[in-house]
Amino acid sequence: MLPIEFQLSGIQEAARLLLNNFPDRRVFAFYGGMGAGKTTFIQALCRRLGVKSSVNSPSFALINEYPLDKVDAVYHFDFYRINKLQEAYSIGSEDYFYSGNYCFIEWPEKIEELLPEDCVKIELTVLETGVRRLSLKQGL
Repeated sequence: MLPIEFQLSGIQEAARLLLNNFPDRRVFAFYGGMGAGKTTFIQALCRRLGVKSSVNSPSFALINEYPLDKVDAVYHFDFYRINKLQEAYSIGSEDYFYSGNYCFIEWPEKIEELLPEDCVKIELTVLETGVRRLSLKQGL
């Protein structure tokens, strides 16, 4: 169960634990400051799911699609650079969120009203010791 604390050397195990905690969920929103490790953690989740292609933050494209061996894909969003909610609408974000495929979202606070009700909202923080902590986002 959450919270999950990990060193970067244990990131794959942390990714496994998070996915195991939410086996039926597909949309995950990652909150945390710049440098908290959102992209790095999403890379670990993608590896855990079997993504073989390079996983990078879609800072300018807003979305990256990572194919899986099967028909499914994983979608990775980065909304840091959007200025208006309409930009998220224009790329069809809602279609992706309700597709049944995994969706990993960075900077979800910019598109809060578009997130599905069953979205898993995760706060990623770095402790003073350098350990990362994943916890459920409170107060939403």
